[in-house]
Amino acid sequence: QVQLVESGGGLVQAGGSLRLSCTASGRTFTSDFMGWIRQGPGKEREFVAAVSWRGGMTYYADSVKGRFTISRDNAKNTVYLQMNSLKPEDTAVYYCAARTGIDYLKINDYNYWGQGTQVTVSS
Repeated sequence: QVQLVESGGGLVQAGGSLRLSCTASGRTFTSDFMGWIRQGPGKEREFVAAVSWRGGMTYYADSVKGRFTISRDNAKNTVYLQMNSLKPEDTAVYYCAARTGIDYLKINDYNYWGQGTQVTVSS
């Protein structure tokens, strides 16, 4: 089992920044990728970004590329999502998730999920 706890959400004006954190505990060595997935109001879940635990390779959705940065601190078992130049369309509940395997885009294949943290961007 892997437990994930997110923090760092909140309310910010358009153009502002937030940093989300996700701390993992338990059998973290079984996970290959850590990802951030979001679900906006009335929308389906959407892949945002992912990072590989071992190699640190990063991947982003086109909608956030150049604005968001995912990183990890293996010593702290923590993954971060730095979000800059936020837009109202970034408003969503952001979930941290972990998975085995390499297909980081397949949201339904993530094995473990955090409880989610709300990000609201006002215009």
